Amino acid sequence: MRTNYNLAGDLIPDQRGFRFVGKQEIADLTGLSCETLKQYRLTGRWIEGIHWIKLNSRVVRYNFFLIKDWLQNHNNPQIHQRAIEAYLSSLPSNERKRRRISSNFEQRQ
Repeated sequence: MRTNYNLAGDLIPDQRGFRFVGKQEIADLTGLSCETLKQYRLTGRWIEGIHWIKLNSRVVRYNFFLIKDWLQNHNNPQIHQRAIEAYLSSLPSNERKRRRISSNFEQRQ
C-alpha cells in the first residue's frame, strides 16, 4: 500500500477521507512512542472503533486523521467531537440508501 503526503508533510486521505495506519507509522507521524499509543488505547483516552481498531488479537490500526485532530484539540473536546462525527458520517453504514422506483411507477409513465 502506497502512502501519499502533501508538501507540508501531511498524510493525504484516501478516497473515504480517513486512513488507518499501523503503530510504527502513527508513532513516526505523531512523534508519540509505541508505549504512549498503547497507554492511550488501554486507558480509554482514545476510543476503540473511532481512534483505533483491532483487526485481530495482534493487529491494531490507528485512524491517522482523528489522532492528529485529537493531538491538536484534546483540550477542546467539542471541536474534536465534530471530527468524530465527520468520520462516523463518512462510514458506508451511515450512507443513505437509494430508493428504487417501483416497476409499477415506471409502467404508468
